[in-house]
Amino acid sequence: MNWMWNDFFQTGRDYSDATEVGRYDKTYADFRDVEAEGREALRLLDLPQDATLLDVGCGTGTPVTVATRYYREVIGADVSEAMLATAREKAYRLGLGNIRFKHRGFLTYEHDGAPLDAVVTTYALHHLPDYWQAVALRRIHAMLKSGGRLYLRDMVIQDCRELFEPVQAFIDEQVRTGGNFLREDAEGHFLEEFSTFDWVIEGMLTRAGFKILEHRVESHVISIYLCKK
Repeated sequence: MNWMWNDFFQTGRDYSDATEVGRYDKTYADFRDVEAEGREALRLLDLPQDATLLDVGCGTGTPVTVATRYYREVIGADVSEAMLATAREKAYRLGLGNIRFKHRGFLTYEHDGAPLDAVVTTYALHHLPDYWQAVALRRIHAMLKSGGRLYLRDMVIQDCRELFEPVQAFIDEQVRTGGNFLREDAEGHFLEEFSTFDWVIEGMLTRAGFKILEHRVESHVISIYLCKK
């Protein structure tokens, strides 16, 4: 389709830039325990050992390399070749044989095997506008087996009377943690990317065919959803 969103278009920071990717793990380690987040996602998913899991927006590969300890097959997809190069290097260094990577995103990934047991996506869906987020969620639903799980962790704004204050509080906290680098990163979520409301994302999930099993609010602008097909 001539009017289809470009899955490989970089919103916010340009993670097609190897220099930017080189700063990624070190910078985010200052305020996020990405490995612990990955373990928590796997705990919530509660999958059998013979499961196949797809991580869309796998980035530099920390969560997917954690998942290889638990599941038969893990697939990491990302729109950044520079991110995937780092992820592949990690997998090679760890000697992982049950993981593969694809240079694809929400709108271009095509699953070529049996239906998936689970899909994980962390801080990636908001790179798409709302319409294309809905398309992405319906595509994920179609890839999952009956009863399959979706773990979504993302920038989701809680609808409240004071819309600006929660966003500014998040940005101020990022500044305290990581100075101007994280200020630019946080502001970019709302200036250049497509963070949306809780009632919007929940509508998208249910209309895609998912049942929301659990919703955790980490802050007024970050939520976790565990869903079932």
